[in-house]
Amino acid sequence: MAFQRAVYRPRDAEHTVLHQVVAEHLEAFLGAAAEAGDGSSLPQFVEREFREFLACGVFEGGVARFRCEGCAREHFVPFSCKGRGFCPSCGGRRMTERAAHLVDAVLPRVPVRQWVLTVPYRLRYRLAWNHGLSRAVLRVYTRVLLDVYARGGPGGRTGSVTVMQRAGSGLNANLHFHTLVLDGVFSDGAGGALVFHPAPAPSDDEVAAALATIRHRVQRLLVRRGLGPADDATGPPDRLADEFPVLAGIVGASVQGRVALGPRAGARVRRLGAERDTAAVTSRGPRQAHLEGFDLHANV
Repeated sequence: MAFQRAVYRPRDAEHTVLHQVVAEHLEAFLGAAAEAGDGSSLPQFVEREFREFLACGVFEGGVARFRCEGCAREHFVPFSCKGRGFCPSCGGRRMTERAAHLVDAVLPRVPVRQWVLTVPYRLRYRLAWNHGLSRAVLRVYTRVLLDVYARGGPGGRTGSVTVMQRAGSGLNANLHFHTLVLDGVFSDGAGGALVFHPAPAPSDDEVAAALATIRHRVQRLLVRRGLGPADDATGPPDRLADEFPVLAGIVGASVQGRVALGPRAGARVRRLGAERDTAAVTSRGPRQAHLEGFDLHANV
């Protein structure tokens, strides 16, 4: 059976659903944002991200011309926006490249478990724009995971890689952590070689205990930084709200799953399967725990 020769076919960016939605509603959205802010509109980088996305993969936005020296065949490849916000093509390419690098050059060939940590609404808003706080919460979280493996293994150490995902399934602002942990520990073997010891799958109780520890330590971190639940009036100022009040309002609404602008402003976004945070420890499935807005999943 002969293999079919690969032929480059540029994507039809202009006819995707997301491109059509942005193209149709961008001006109305920018106008509504300016009206809500009494003339103080969104920061320039937000509008620039939208404008560049609309030109991504569109021939009128510029092309690169490639010519085969052997057969003289030519191809025109439209420029990409290389955006990091919401362009599915550029984001997907960057994600694929990073995944290939991790598999080929970083992760050893041992079992790997994915742990996913989601945090309460109020903390999501803080993490969305406070990179220092995001890194601090990540340190707290990963240290708990490393302790879980250290306690269950023969005194060895494991490793992890985390990606911060900034949106939820409904494209709402929801910074959460996807962490790949080597599912076991390495220890020194004969002749200085490393020996891997696989770990048993964590029980539901172990996942719940890890989440309770994460929640406790994160809350202590917030109190130390003056960001506790009772510190809204005396804690550090909200720089996002001070510099870009319209954007802060949109992010705050998105975090809560509410409509930010227009006649339905303040109403909940209509979506299927939405669940509110609960105040008690619950489980939504195997190796998943939920506690006061914190959620930890380890079944993958």
